[in-house]
Amino acid sequence: MRSRDNAIEVDQLSRVFDVSAPWLNRVLERKPRRYLQAVQDVSFIVRKGTCLALVGESGCGKSTVARLVTELYAPSEGAIVFGPVANGKPLSAQMIFQDPQSSLNPRWRVGEIIAEPIRELKLRDTEAGITGRVADLLGTVGLSPDDAARFPHEFSGGQRQRISIARALATEPEFLVCDEPTSALDVSVQAQILNLMRDLQDRLGLTFLFISHNLAVVRHMADGIAVMYLGRIIEEAATEDLFADPRHPYTRLLLETIPDVVKPNRARKVMGGAPPSPLAPPPGGAFHRRCPLAQDICRRQAPAYTPRSGAGKVACHFADNPHRSLS
Repeated sequence: MRSRDNAIEVDQLSRVFDVSAPWLNRVLERKPRRYLQAVQDVSFIVRKGTCLALVGESGCGKSTVARLVTELYAPSEGAIVFGPVANGKPLSAQMIFQDPQSSLNPRWRVGEIIAEPIRELKLRDTEAGITGRVADLLGTVGLSPDDAARFPHEFSGGQRQRISIARALATEPEFLVCDEPTSALDVSVQAQILNLMRDLQDRLGLTFLFISHNLAVVRHMADGIAVMYLGRIIEEAATEDLFADPRHPYTRLLLETIPDVVKPNRARKVMGGAPPSPLAPPPGGAFHRRCPLAQDICRRQAPAYTPRSGAGKVACHFADNPHRSLS
């Protein structure tokens, strides 16, 4: 039975893309169809009012999960179930994209950009009501109501991301999917946007699915973390549990990449090699070719995704012996 405290439940979600050459090329060159398994058997739950972060290297499938959750892609298999209805309406989701410059229409004024979802969903009855709502949203994200008359190119990167957040809030969603919302911003601006998002979460009771490759950012934002590799979640735990006691070698190597102000010159293990192609995934455990702890069983058999000590789960044959040296 599903809990009323859950904002979203993702169950065995998979997405396959057909990346075959055009039909005529396949016939003339006798090439078979090719399929890319971008996401495979991904399951997680995000409780209302919390933030779950999906982390991993580029190409691991985390942005594909974001687009599946917001129905920009249809799943090949699995189910996505949003929480129970509130006030007669189902729980709604919106997305904040990575690059605010490309996600905002450069030909529209900011007021039109924010007003469009309000108008299309008929959330206000009059134009005066829509204008007032746009002014309120701009104020909510730290901008001036007068900014509604300006174009996106007249703003800095951080201000454009504030506009993107205002547009996402225009539909009055309960659930926000944030696809690396600070990665395209200067470091000095990232903290401002993150603090704004935390403030909005507290004030509006929002739930976040936060996509990032930056674990320092994730630690500031997330209640829980799910680590992805080659389309699968390989470890999930509460944020502080994961940082204090990572169980998967890949998670531990990711944590090694975080700069340490106290020990900036500490010895660190560099992650070798590149992730394998999802068009030709390796047998056994997906990480074994880069894992310093890999044994024969890792090359022959994929590890089961099982409960780890404490809360959470992990997919590793040696999860019960996490303190073996990575060198």
